[in-house]
Amino acid sequence: MAETRFGFIGAGRMATALARGLLDRGLAVREQIVASDALPAAAEQFARATGASTTTDNQQVAARSDCIFLAVKPQQMAAALGGMAGRLSQQHLLVSVAAGVPLAALARLVGGGPRLVRVMPNTPCLIGQGASAYCLGPGATAADGELVGRLLAAVGRAVEVEEKLLDAVTGLSGSGPAFVYLMIEALSDGGVRMGLPRDIALTLAAQTVRGAAELVIASGDHPAVLKDQVASPGGTTLAGLYALETAGVRGALMAAVEAATLRSIELGSLEPGKPA
Repeated sequence: MAETRFGFIGAGRMATALARGLLDRGLAVREQIVASDALPAAAEQFARATGASTTTDNQQVAARSDCIFLAVKPQQMAAALGGMAGRLSQQHLLVSVAAGVPLAALARLVGGGPRLVRVMPNTPCLIGQGASAYCLGPGATAADGELVGRLLAAVGRAVEVEEKLLDAVTGLSGSGPAFVYLMIEALSDGGVRMGLPRDIALTLAAQTVRGAAELVIASGDHPAVLKDQVASPGGTTLAGLYALETAGVRGALMAAVEAATLRSIELGSLEPGKPA
C-alpha cells in the first residue's frame, strides 16, 4: 500500500475524512494523495485538512492515481466519469461511495477498463467511528478487497457484503445516525421535561447512547442481555421500557430502517444523472 497513489473525485467532507484516515494511520503520505472538485471552497478545505494537492481537472486525478474514490453525488456521477474519458484503464481501482449507484451502472459508465468496488460509509467516518460496508465489482480482486477493507478500517469498522445487501446497509448504518440523533434529542427533551438544564440533559443523553453502544461492542453480549442487566424487577427501567413498548418504539425503528432501505432501492433503479 505504501506505493499506492490515491485520488478523490469530489473533495467534500467524506473524501476529506477518508484522506485523513489514510494519513493518520500511516497508509499514505500527502504526496500520494490528490483530489479534484468543481467547487474551489471544497478543494481549499481538503487541502487545508490534508496538506495534499488539489485540482479542478478530473483527468489529472486519473493520471496521478492508482486507487480513485468517487465521492460525488449520484446525479453527478455520469459527468464526473465523463471527465476522465480515455484516462481510465485496468490499472485503476475505482471505489464508489455514491449511495444508490449500482455496480452495473458504474460499469456501463466506465466500460470494461477499471476494477470496481462499491462502498457504503456513514457520517461518523468524519471522526474515525464509521460503520461501512463494501462489495467487490467487475474485475476487482481479493487484494483490492483487502485494500479497501484496510482503508475503511482507518475511519471506523468495515464489513464486506454482497451488493444486494448494500441497500439494507444504507437503511441501517447509512441512515442510522439520523435515527440515533433523533433518539438523543428525545432523551434530552425528556430530561429537560423532568427538570434538568438543557446542556446537562444533552450531555447525559449523548454519553448514555455512546456508552451503551461501546458496551455492546466491547462485551459481545446481545443487547437484550445487557438490557436485562439494567432492568431490575419492578424498577424504574422496566417502567420506562414498558412506556417504549406501549408507544411502539421498537416497531418504529424497524420501520425506519425498512423505509430507508426501500428508498435506496428506488434510487438505485435510476440511471446516474437522472433526477430522483
